[in-house]
Formats: sequence, C-alpha cells, structure tokens
Amino acid sequence: MADNSALPSFGAGTLEDPKLTAALKTLEIVVRRKLDGVLQGDHLGLIPGPGTEPGEARPYQPGDDVRRMDWSVTARTTQPHVRQMVADRELETWLVVDMSASLDFGTVNTTKRDLAVAACAAIAHLTLGGGNRMGAVVCTGDQVVRIPARSGRAHALDTLKTIATTTRSSDGVRGDLHAGIDALRRPERRRGLAVVVSDFLGPIDWDRPLRAISGHHDVLGVEVLDPRDLELPDVGEIILRDAESGQIRELTVTDKIRADFARAAEEHRQEVQRTLRRCGAPTLALRTDRDWIADVVRFIAQRRRGMNAGSTRR
Repeated sequence: MADNSALPSFGAGTLEDPKLTAALKTLEIVVRRKLDGVLQGDHLGLIPGPGTEPGEARPYQPGDDVRRMDWSVTARTTQPHVRQMVADRELETWLVVDMSASLDFGTVNTTKRDLAVAACAAIAHLTLGGGNRMGAVVCTGDQVVRIPARSGRAHALDTLKTIATTTRSSDGVRGDLHAGIDALRRPERRRGLAVVVSDFLGPIDWDRPLRAISGHHDVLGVEVLDPRDLELPDVGEIILRDAESGQIRELTVTDKIRADFARAAEEHRQEVQRTLRRCGAPTLALRTDRDWIADVVRFIAQRRRGMNAGSTRR
C-alpha cells in the first residue's frame, strides 16, 4: 500500500501546468494499481445504492428505508419485507469539494487539500466507466465553481485539475459548505451519487441541504483531517492562527488546554458523524498521517460485507 509521503502537491500552478498534469497522472496510476484487483466490480462496491431496477425482496431490518417496503411480499408472508434495488447501469456522480482555507493545512505527510484531491481521484476511478458521468461543485467560501457532469477519463482529469487549482478564499472569509451542497439542488439532476469532501470543521449548518439531497441521491461523506485538528502537541508557548478568520491567539499549551482541545474536537467530530448518519451518509475517514489508499480499501470492503450480509438475511 502507498502512504501519504508519496502523495505529490497539487495546489500550485494553473490548469495548463505540465507539472500538475504529471502529478495527477501519477496519482491515477497509483490509484488504479492499488484498487484494481482489490475492488473488482463497479460502483456497487462504493455505495450499495438503490438504483431503479427492482431486485430481490428480503426481510425488513431496522434502519432500512421504509420507502422500499414491498407490500405485496409483506402481505403474502405477513412479515415486513423491503425490495432491494439493483444500481443503475449508468451512474452520475457529483463531488462537493470543500476548498476553504482550512484545507491548506497539514503537519505530517501532505496537506488536507492534496488529500482531498486524492480522494476525488479515487472516487473518479471507482465510479467512471461504462458511460458513467462525473461532475463537481467546488466551494471556497467566496465562490462556488461548477463543473458539468460528463463521462470519460479526460473529463475526470480536467475536473481534478480544476479542483486542485481552485483559488482559496480571501483572508477573513470562512468556508461555506452549505452553499456547495445546496448548489446540487438547482437545477434538479438525475438520481445518482453525491460525495461531500471536507474537513467538516466549521459550523454544522449544512445538514438541511444534505438531507434534501439524500432524498434524491445516495450520499457519501469523505472526512479529511490532520492530527492537529484533533489534538495539540506538547510544545509550550505557541501562536495559533485561524486560517479562515485570520484571528491570531498566543497561548501556553498546558495539559489542561490539550485535554480541553481534544475533548472539544472529539465532540465536534462525533456531532459531524451523527449529522451525516441522520442524512443517510456513510463516512469515509482519511487522515494526513495514515495510508489513505488502505483506508479507501477498508471502507469499501466494509460496505460490501454489509451489502452481502443484507442480501443473505432471508
């Protein structure tokens, strides 16, 4: 498995920068080599989505979508059943990518921005092919960049270039994940997969548009974090700067401050997880100090095991 030390920087340059193109093509090779053979199959392994083609009925399990109740089988067996659905032949995937200033941060092997680009590359590899299409919405806080959904590897590469080179917000401008997610609601798009890539560190004000999106799309949250988002090092005196507000604070890091920071960070992360679950979004967690490819493989393996377990419960 590759580790994050091999992840190049994508944030510098322009769309025509040959170094950026080379870096993204190298990333594509890494993703393809590591995922092919391990994750055989199409997007069914990423999200066991409902699709539109009816499949087999199985007994209802707590947490199943009641909108998929099979009333004829339920009446015949006197036991609640849901109808499994086979994913559509052609999938339209939409990436909502948070590129606010807090993503330009990393203390280990890479920045969260570069890790977010790598996550988008993995999603593209897992969903493109067979006529599937991909589009993206990139939000920075002071702009929302829309990339139309198209098929093909050339379009995927152009999409990744646009994501990587999107200019960060101006100083003092906070990210606006709410606006990025809400941009998927208008105009209404064909049913597909919506993937939200963010560190989710800001206010949790994006739950309502995400719930609205989940009523029409399968949704996935990709959480990109750095260890320093979760805990402070024991370094004594330190100067902290909020990347989005520009606020600067000097303090002495004590054991109490470290404990308070870690507790607050964990409480926020748990609330993010609960909010995503309420919106029907499983979460793929990636960190700058971990092997991100291994985390992707582990996530999909868990999803497939859950899907297979559901299909065998009869």
